[in-house]
Amino acid sequence: MKYDRTKKLFGEENFNKFTKAKIILLGVGGVGSFALDALYRTGVTDITIVDFDTYEESNLNRQMGSEGNIGKVKVEALAQKYPKVTPIHVKITKEWIDNFDFSQFDYILDAIDDVTPKVHLIKKHYTKVISTSGGAKRIDPSKIEYLSIWKTYNDPFIRKIRTELKAQGFKKKFKVVFSSEEPLCIEKGSFEGVTGSFGLMMASVTIKKLLNKKK
Repeated sequence: MKYDRTKKLFGEENFNKFTKAKIILLGVGGVGSFALDALYRTGVTDITIVDFDTYEESNLNRQMGSEGNIGKVKVEALAQKYPKVTPIHVKITKEWIDNFDFSQFDYILDAIDDVTPKVHLIKKHYTKVISTSGGAKRIDPSKIEYLSIWKTYNDPFIRKIRTELKAQGFKKKFKVVFSSEEPLCIEKGSFEGVTGSFGLMMASVTIKKLLNKKK
C-alpha cells in the first residue's frame, strides 16, 4: 500500500490529518521543491504551489523537477509530477500577498528568497507561516535548526530579514529554519545535501504542527 509505512509511523488518525490539510507553498526552488516532495509522499497532497520562475541549467544540481524541464515553468512542471497540487504562476510581491486569500490554508510555507515580500508575509501572517532561509554556500546539514528568528546567527539572509522586521516594528515570537554554519563562499554555490535538507526540515516542522493541530 502506498501510505502503509506512513500510517505505521503516525497512525491512521494522524494520517487523516495529513490528507485533510490544506497547505500553500511559496517558492519551489532548491528548498521548496524538497518540502513539496516530502509532504506529498506523506499524504499532504492538497498543496498550492506559487512561483514565477522557469527552470535553468543551473537548477539541475539541487531542484526537484528540473530534470528534462529546462525552460519550462516550474509550477507547471511540478504539477505534472505531483498531479494533486494547484499551481499558481505568479511573481510573489507585497501587492500579491495583500490581495491573495490565505485564510483557506492551515499553514503557509515560506521558501521565498526575496527580502521584501518575505518580510511582508511574516508581518501579516506570522501565526500561520513556516519560514526558511536559503541553503546556499554551505555543506553541513547538521547545522540546520528551527529557532527563534531573534536568536539566529551566521546566516546573512536571515539577518537581513530580522533587521528589516525590527525596523518595521515587528517584535512577535517567530521561528525560522536557518543554518548556523558560516557561509563558505561569496557567490551562490550550493549543495543539494544542504538545500534539500532545508526543505526536509520545513516539511518536518509542518508535519509536527499538523500533528499538534486541534481538530
